[in-house]
Amino acid sequence: MRITKTSNFDIRAVTTTIDNEMFLDVPAKVYANDPYWISPLRSNVAKQFSPHNTFFEYGKLQQFIAVSREINGSQAVGRIVAAINQRLINRENQNVGLFGFFECVSDFTIAQALLDAACKWLREQGMTVVRGPIDLSTHNNCLFLVDGFDSSPMVMMPYNPPYYPELMERDGWHKAKDSYAYNLLLDKPLPPEFEKAYRIACKSGVSFRSIQTKGDGFEQDAKKIYHLFNRAFANNWSSTPRTETEFMEEAKDLKDLIDPDIFVVAEYNGEMVGFFMALPDYNIPLKYVKGILNWLGIIKFLWYRRYINQARVIAICSLPEYRRKMVSLALIYLGMQGGIQKAKPYKSAELSWVFEDNFSSRQLIEATGAKIYKTYRIYEKLL
Repeated sequence: MRITKTSNFDIRAVTTTIDNEMFLDVPAKVYANDPYWISPLRSNVAKQFSPHNTFFEYGKLQQFIAVSREINGSQAVGRIVAAINQRLINRENQNVGLFGFFECVSDFTIAQALLDAACKWLREQGMTVVRGPIDLSTHNNCLFLVDGFDSSPMVMMPYNPPYYPELMERDGWHKAKDSYAYNLLLDKPLPPEFEKAYRIACKSGVSFRSIQTKGDGFEQDAKKIYHLFNRAFANNWSSTPRTETEFMEEAKDLKDLIDPDIFVVAEYNGEMVGFFMALPDYNIPLKYVKGILNWLGIIKFLWYRRYINQARVIAICSLPEYRRKMVSLALIYLGMQGGIQKAKPYKSAELSWVFEDNFSSRQLIEATGAKIYKTYRIYEKLL
């Protein structure tokens, strides 16, 4: 895609309520004619910059907007956030800064100015390298889509115009790491080794059940998943553990969206040792909400959720010491079986996202017959 140039704009830090509203308005301009874009809830994005966000207990950030200078009034045509996550710095033992929340019209000059503003702020804070896009943490939205622009993103997955990778490369950024999303059609059964693995796991004393979604049961399961998640994914690249409070806040936000038939946990002697976490693709109804969940948005969401026919598998987790009991394959078998029951609507599943060098997870996913259909990238640059 051709990228035009202009210099009729200003870059400024977000300091006022009006600035912040302009910051939140940018995506609507960037994606005005994009049939695949699905607006995140505006309130969820705004919440990230609230002083009540626990991020500010261990990090700091600065928002920037690019504002066009026009005779008939100014408007925001780009945005970016520079952030310092002290937990990540401590873990990696290097002064790595982050950029995120990047959106920009197809104009290299504007994009470069936004990136320069973020880098300058990070350099002034003593950072020596910058990485992104990461919206404060990899537990939030992160990654640029670099291949697979012919469909909408699934729930809690990123999306961007095809010209973003070109903007980054033209500005001298290099690939830090790629990740993949896999697509699995559910019109064919899984290979027989998955059902066999389920039988082996059961004979080994492992039991399986759906996650509890009511009252104290949900809270107990969520806390167990939190501790299991931290044990299993402790060494994930560019990631730091969340506190239990942070995790539980996120879990409560998702509670009413869970389909227990596709969210399975594994237990051994009463201890949770694995889980298969999938969610219906709520991006399908959210497309009609257009980022505003007022009373009309709620009505649209409830109406269009009936058209959900796919799901996203967010995580497949098994403690290493239980993998020989075939827990991972058994969880996949049960999760997929739950999704293809007679009363269920699911026709396909996305398994995402997984880093390119996470070969054990990729091998497990590819054994199902799933194929890579989207590629994402995180970039880095020395300051």
